[in-house]
Amino acid sequence: MATAGQVIRCKAAVAWEAGKPLVMEEVEVAPPQAMEVRVKILFTSLCHTDVFFWDCKTQKPLFPRILGHEAGGIVESVGQGVTELKPGDHVLPVFTGECGECAHCKSEESNMCDLLRINTDRGVMLADGKSRFSIKGQPIYHFVGTSTFSEYTVVHVGCLAKVNPEAPLDKICVLSCGISTGFGATVNVAKPKRGQSVAVFGLGAVGLAACEGARVSGASRIIGIDLNPNRFEEAKKFGCTEFLNPKDYDRPIQQVIAELTNGGVDRSVECTGHIDAMISAFECVHDGWGVAVLVGVPHKDAVFKTHPMNFLNEKTLKGTFYGNYKPRSDIPGVVELYMKKELELDKFCTHRVSFKDINKAFDLMLSGQGIRCIISMED
Repeated sequence: MATAGQVIRCKAAVAWEAGKPLVMEEVEVAPPQAMEVRVKILFTSLCHTDVFFWDCKTQKPLFPRILGHEAGGIVESVGQGVTELKPGDHVLPVFTGECGECAHCKSEESNMCDLLRINTDRGVMLADGKSRFSIKGQPIYHFVGTSTFSEYTVVHVGCLAKVNPEAPLDKICVLSCGISTGFGATVNVAKPKRGQSVAVFGLGAVGLAACEGARVSGASRIIGIDLNPNRFEEAKKFGCTEFLNPKDYDRPIQQVIAELTNGGVDRSVECTGHIDAMISAFECVHDGWGVAVLVGVPHKDAVFKTHPMNFLNEKTLKGTFYGNYKPRSDIPGVVELYMKKELELDKFCTHRVSFKDINKAFDLMLSGQGIRCIISMED
């Protein structure tokens, strides 16, 4: 590429301060350093995590910053030492990584890479502790190593999944974060057997992806639990067969579920991050074989309380991070599930806006509309 080794000037949506609309700016994107890749982003989508760090109500503020971490793009150039990717390859940037060398990467059981595990506080690249973005000499911080709200971004090679170039990037970009998280929580961690029952707590994007995982696994009953009754109609498209609203009952929802399922569901997946839902998700599984999986991120002071007899009665509690997928090794295979029409992604992509209208995507999410808004860089 003619641009390899050069600074690229392009448009980026910059968050200058907490909770204020993103501003479209011309930024300079430096060439990739050792083990880095510069990527031309074609499509990105908005995830709750972006809004959480934009709003910045409970975390340490780090601005100005380029947010964005669910995306699909094409490699523009590679830095020194990068052998597994070349210009023109189609990639999905991922907020966590796979260095391939640490104990976690060498373990078949873990995806929590020591080097590239998500770090929300770091706004710079690992190679030299500097940002690759600047505006008139002022550095602009990175976000979770991806910063996809820019026409070009620089990402560590270990945080890029090389995917089938035939796969439409405007659909598979949602696998960068939320959809893989929920889908993997069910198929990789809860692992329901065909014909079993699954309860899913929280029917946002991650919860609906967990329902989709239960549908693909052949679950006979998929019970969706949410405080918003408007979500059930949408959830039916993802295999949800029944809906429970805890507000409709005068007793704990885990009791209601046990009564409806002859002692409890076979599997449950918790996607809200609320501690009460986490406890309910564990207590609602059947003794002897029930497995509950926690996905949602709790409040930092939350404490999980349950009677130890629940464990002695052979209920299992598990946690998961990014659906237990290793980004480079596993995500290409999830893309192939979509290509084989086993996993349906189109129904997650409910809205679409052009890059210049990115703040509309924030408005849609803040008003609870839709599941994923795809932002097209070239429209």
